[in-house]
Amino acid sequence: MPLETKHEIDPPPVAVPSTVERTKLIPAMALGFVCRCPHCGEGRLFGRFLKVRPACEACGLSLDGHRADDLPPYLVIFIVGHIVGYLILKIEMGYDLPLWVSATLWPGLTLGLALGLLQPVKGAVIGLQYAMRMHGFETSLPPRPGAEETRVGSGDTAPAAGIGRV
Repeated sequence: MPLETKHEIDPPPVAVPSTVERTKLIPAMALGFVCRCPHCGEGRLFGRFLKVRPACEACGLSLDGHRADDLPPYLVIFIVGHIVGYLILKIEMGYDLPLWVSATLWPGLTLGLALGLLQPVKGAVIGLQYAMRMHGFETSLPPRPGAEETRVGSGDTAPAAGIGRV
């Protein structure tokens, strides 16, 4: 007589729909570019120059799971290289600048643009990861500050103050 064994396989986890809506791609990247939290837009994204805060001080979104890694410097090199390369080509072909002007202007402009764009581009990459639910951003979201849940029905505990009652 064969032994019957039943093996129960756990059902796959079902994603619980969040009541808080996630910010869309372009607005999340724009909020990251201006160094704000991609979820609420109120909290600061960075504690120091390129050090991301562990969590947003306004909404509590955990920010320490991001993996921006090397993408922001690559994008900054790409952007600055095209801007400065175009300017060098146009100005050097059209004007006769002294060597000392070229030797100070172009490296200074390159360094200034690179340092000026590195933090905003890293913020935009974090906004991209948030909107695409990558790395540490696939979990449920905290409620946005100032957005209160409205309950209707038997769970309503707020006084009606005579609204809708005769």
